[in-house]
Amino acid sequence: MLIIPAIDLRAGKCVRLVEGKLDHETVYSDDPAAVARAWEDSGAQCLHLVDLDGAFAGAPKNLATINNIINAIQIPVQLGGGIRDLDTVDMLLQMGVSRVILGTMAIQKPALVAEALERFGERILVGIDARDGKVAIEGWGLTAEKDVQSLAMEVSRMGVSRVIFTDISRDGTLKGPNLEAIKKLALACKIKVIASGGVSTIQDIEALKRLEPYGVEGVIIGKALYAGTVNILDALELAEERRIASC
Repeated sequence: MLIIPAIDLRAGKCVRLVEGKLDHETVYSDDPAAVARAWEDSGAQCLHLVDLDGAFAGAPKNLATINNIINAIQIPVQLGGGIRDLDTVDMLLQMGVSRVILGTMAIQKPALVAEALERFGERILVGIDARDGKVAIEGWGLTAEKDVQSLAMEVSRMGVSRVIFTDISRDGTLKGPNLEAIKKLALACKIKVIASGGVSTIQDIEALKRLEPYGVEGVIIGKALYAGTVNILDALELAEERRIASC
């Protein structure tokens, strides 16, 4: 299982939100590149970046910070937040982002997602963010009518190799991951799933690791690492993360 530390960016800082709410923000560092180096030095093989400002604005807003992170580390990064057209996808990949995560586009512009997959292949991931079983978009500000499993099956047919699933009600809460929903999604879409949201203890990672046979290949961990309820060295040891990630 792949352990992926998260760095959420807002106004050039490393922050965490609770359930995506801007009024529930904690700032953890004014130097996200230093945070990225720390996770790399700890043994992480991949980083998950989110441009929170971009997610709300509909276009990337932390490009300078993202570029600084890429230049500061050797491990690959995946990035989501405000990526709504192919020019932006191309620009980010040329900048050095290893994989881009498309969320709102999968609902509003599925044809462009299919085109992105044709052009960039496995460097395209789809983020499926769930609110009460439905897909949330535009920085989680809107909830679409489409349910999570339907979208997962649609993007699977397009050729997406993996999705990132986030239960919004668990994100940043340290309440534990929604194991039932993660397993249900993995069984429905038959493609690789990276779980996100709610991890609070090493036992949560153990529980997610038991879902590996169903296609759960990794877990994104944010607040638990910053709050100290999960030690990244313990997580990496548990996950037996010793290979170079395909991120």
